[in-house]
Amino acid sequence: MCRLLGYSSPTATTFGQAVGKNFDQFVSLAKDHCDGWGIATTDNHKAELYKEPVAANKSEHFKEQLEKHKSNAALLHLRWATEGMPVTENNTHPFTYQDITFIHNGSISPFDCLDPLIDKKYLSLAKGTTDSERYFLYLLTQIDKHGFIDGVKAGLSYIKNNCAFSAINMMIINDATFMAACIYNQDKIPSKFKDSPDYYHLKYTTHEGQVVVASSGWNQEGWQEIPNGSVLVVDRNEQRRELIKCD
Repeated sequence: MCRLLGYSSPTATTFGQAVGKNFDQFVSLAKDHCDGWGIATTDNHKAELYKEPVAANKSEHFKEQLEKHKSNAALLHLRWATEGMPVTENNTHPFTYQDITFIHNGSISPFDCLDPLIDKKYLSLAKGTTDSERYFLYLLTQIDKHGFIDGVKAGLSYIKNNCAFSAINMMIINDATFMAACIYNQDKIPSKFKDSPDYYHLKYTTHEGQVVVASSGWNQEGWQEIPNGSVLVVDRNEQRRELIKCD
């Protein structure tokens, strides 16, 4: 299981600037979500990526990379590996393809259940052994068929209705759009966090055209919740946002 953080902004910014004074509280979640971290931005039709299979709070490069990755949109991931999944760089999020970058919290089982539905040109790109990477490759397949927003929606709907999962919470960004999905099974919260019924919740906040979305576990006073079964869609160019239901 993992912690997700992403933003879209009308001007280039860093995570520290976008989140503000409570950002260190989010980073402290790496004490439990300690199996890797990664950051990705997407500008000029290309995703820029840095990731390590170590805890963010123990990384020698974390602060440096946060300052280096200044962008109009970015994703940050703190990984707590699903039991049995190796802690390697190839299994560390984010995952990227061209201008698209993706992060996931939750698990889909079995990990390779989507393989028959993934276009061979994308399945051949798989470097790791996680359900999360295959989730991403499946969304790419759907994006090819339906376009970015409709493809992501189609992929989410299929997984929600046909796969066994704890959560398929995810964030995905391309040059034009930022999407954050909150879809989870409340009875699948990890035993370590059974006393945190909001473990899978995603919340967002807005300020002067900026939208920040994050997992729970830290001070998000005043933030709005993305309802379970919903997707927040943000137009990066117009800074418009819409909450849609995933059927």
